[in-house]
Amino acid sequence: MFNELRTQATAILHSTGATVNERLQELCDLLKETVPHYDWVGFYFKNGNKEELKLGPYAGAPTDHTIIPFGKGICGQVALSNQNFVVPDVKAQDNYIACSITVKAEIVIPLFINGENIGQIDIDSNTPDPFTDEDERFLEYINSEVAKIYTI
Repeated sequence: MFNELRTQATAILHSTGATVNERLQELCDLLKETVPHYDWVGFYFKNGNKEELKLGPYAGAPTDHTIIPFGKGICGQVALSNQNFVVPDVKAQDNYIACSITVKAEIVIPLFINGENIGQIDIDSNTPDPFTDEDERFLEYINSEVAKIYTI
């Protein structure tokens, strides 16, 4: 599944005639619709010079978490750690910000441009412990492709 998705995602991200945000939105829609355990897919980006993340394009239920301070929740922790964060059970995390009572697991992969963490892809799942190394590698690939088109 991920091999075919890589091809589709790359085509979306490198298509011309659409803005970067439109391409990211199309990518979020594709991932949410195609991967059964991806129930919410979105991008958060560093908000200027502020120590916070701002919600970018996403697919899934609306969220009140449009601004996340660095250090808060899984996304805020990744903004500081620069490390992938896979959460098999969100209830086991002390610093989890609940977006929905149906969310059981989360994966957040930082997005780097020229070595700087400028954002992340965030995926929520209503399935307990669904994320594998394959998800992680796939999402790292997605972010590497996003980094080629995103301008700070």
